[in-house]
This record gives sequence, structure tokens and C-alpha cells, in this order.
Amino acid sequence: MMESVRRVFSSPRSRASVALISTAVLLAGCGGGADATTTDSTEIPTALASAFPGKKATGEPVRIGLITNEGGATTSQPENREAAEAARKYANDNLGGIAGRPIKFVICKTKEEPATARDCANQMVEQKVDAVVLTSSAMGDSMVPIVTQAGIPWTSAVAASNAEATSTNSFSWTGGFPATMTSMAAYAKEKGYKKVAAFVIDAPAVVSGVEAIGKPVFTKAGIGLQIVAIAAGTPDASPQVSAALQSKPDAIAVIGESTVCTSVLQAMGTLGGDTPRMAVQSCVAPEVVDAVGAGMDGTQVFSGFDTASDDIEAQLYRQVMKQYSPDTPTQGYAAVGYQSVLGLVRALHSLTGEVTPKTIAAALRSAKNVALPAGHGSTFTCDSSAVPGLKAACSAQLVTGTVSGGKLEKVRVIDPSPLFAR
Repeated sequence: MMESVRRVFSSPRSRASVALISTAVLLAGCGGGADATTTDSTEIPTALASAFPGKKATGEPVRIGLITNEGGATTSQPENREAAEAARKYANDNLGGIAGRPIKFVICKTKEEPATARDCANQMVEQKVDAVVLTSSAMGDSMVPIVTQAGIPWTSAVAASNAEATSTNSFSWTGGFPATMTSMAAYAKEKGYKKVAAFVIDAPAVVSGVEAIGKPVFTKAGIGLQIVAIAAGTPDASPQVSAALQSKPDAIAVIGESTVCTSVLQAMGTLGGDTPRMAVQSCVAPEVVDAVGAGMDGTQVFSGFDTASDDIEAQLYRQVMKQYSPDTPTQGYAAVGYQSVLGLVRALHSLTGEVTPKTIAAALRSAKNVALPAGHGSTFTCDSSAVPGLKAACSAQLVTGTVSGGKLEKVRVIDPSPLFAR
């Protein structure tokens, strides 16, 4: 048995498995980032007035590369790009952009396959952008070395690959999948569970990642973790759920994209009785909530963001989307684009003078206690100390809440740091 998460994250197997979560769990051509007309007539609630000071950016634009997983045959999340655009417009209109200058996107779509991903990375270098923001993609290992070795900072809300999590000049506002699994373990320990059955999308990287990261932290918490693989698109997971429930777990966890979430949670509604449920953010996508209905109630969801509560950051997210991208659904995973871009803007709040990849990287390394957009009060500090072994991670904190009537309630921040300690 491994003694600590540090040792797990330092192993070759676990480092490779960090890549797992973007395609299967967090997911899912190139163009310019022209501004659309903003909706200035949207009324701003009094509680948010100070967040809209109207400090407009001026001067020569700061060119930020935006890479998004869009247009692929099996995975496409245009809403992530739309939310990122909303955050950019909000920052340009109200926060002075970056160092007082407007942000201009250079957009590239990976289509979630290696060739276009590498092309996107090369375009960022050729276009000489000042930094790159990724919304979400499984192709980080194909892109990050190209970008960072050119001296360009790579940033995201969720590091979803080994290269993103461990490279110099890479920054992730949250701890990604390791923080998700560790937060689930911390919550399970808090609830007194002794055995958890995890239904995991049947993708090799995901299953090996849960084995390498999930099992050790659950073990450290004194909890047994049973892993049950479920193929994406499975219409009925009843046989697998029924078999897993024979071992009488104290709770189950669902780690997959929307089809896996739907099939497992529907089966749990029939077979699982009152067995507690834990799940990742993709399990509260609108299509899952619609399909599972009341069977979602009581599910404990773990996410990097809160978009539904009355917390001021959640209210700001909804207001920004209402004003700058009113047709974009705000449920599901769209907020990762908003969080990625606004996190960069906030982390560079003190940057003045010349804006270059080098000055941006230096400012990010010195960023401390930055309010995480839509983070329910959590903060991030990019000094490589948040998650042992993952120097790009700027925070280990995660948001968790309970589904009730299709909405998240009792939302709070959970800090699993004790499970990272030796």
C-alpha cells in the first residue's frame, strides 16, 4: 500500500493517468475572436454593481490563444467557447482587460484528435500569442510541450493531462481529477463510509487513473474502493449496478460523461434503494437531469465550480452569461470556459507595463489567494504547493453540493489537503 498521495502522483503510471478526465468525464478548425455586440441594456442587480465598474480596456490588444474542444465527430462543446467569450467581453468592458489593454482571442478548435490539436498548438506559436487558455480537451499532451517550450504560458481551469499538470509554464486554477477523487474520499470519510463502488467510464486512461489516484486516497481515508467499468453509451447499466450492489457498498460514485451518468443513475433508481450517490459535474448536465428525474435527488456532486447557488460568484457567472452570451446554457460544463478566462484575468490583476509571455508567466507564479471565478469562495495560489507532485495545480479545493429538485443545494467548499499529506 502506498504511503501517500505524493508517492502516487510521482509514479509514472499515475502521472500518465492524470490525462484521463478531460475526454471521458470533463468533456466532451481555427478562427478569429471578433467581438459581438454586447447587451448593455441588461439590468445589473444591486448586489453585483461593484463587479461592473465599467473600466474599459483600451489600446493595443493582448493576444490570448483560446483552444477549445469543438467540431469533433464524438465530442464538441461550443458552449465552453461561448462562456470563455462572455468572460473576455466582461473583462474588457469592466476590468480593464489585461494590464488595461483589451483581450483578443486567437481561437483554435482541436476536434479532439491529435493532428488538429498539434496544429492548434503550432498556430499559437506562429501567431505569437502572449498566453494560451484551454477550455477543456484530452489532447493536452499533444499541445502543451509545443506551447510551453516556445516560452508561452499555458493556462486552464482544470489540468486534464500529464503535461498540463506537471510542465513548467503551465498553470491550472484547480487540482483537476486528483482533487476530485481526493475530495470524494474526504467526503466519504466525513460521512463514515467504509466501502464505495465507483462506476467509471470504460476508457483505459480513466480506469487506470481511478486505480492509480482514487484507490490510494480512498485507502488512506480508510475506505475500500471497488471499480466497475461502464462503456460509454450503455443504455442500461442494471446488470453492472446489480452485481456491484451485491457487495453492499455504503455509497456509490459515478465518474463518466453524460451517457454513463444516465445509465448508472437510472439503474440506481430501480436497484439502489437509498444507497448514497456521489458524482462528477458531468452528471448534472441537463440531459442527465431530464432523463433521471427525481432519481437525481440526494446525489452529492463534486465540481470545480458553483453556478447555481446564491453565492456572489455564482450570481456573477449567471449575470455575465445573461449579459454577454444569453443563448448559452449555463448548466453542465460551460462554466469551465468562463472560469478559465476570468481566472487568468484575475491572476494578472497586478500586471502593469509590458505584456509578454515572460511577464505573464512571472505574474502568474506570484499570484496568491486569487478568488476562483464561480468557486464559491475558494481561492488559488500558483506557487506549486497546492497538490504534491502536480506543480501546475494552484488549488486543491473543490465545490460540492447536493442535488434537490434538479438543482444543487447545500453547496460548500471541501478541502481534501489532509489526504495529500504524508
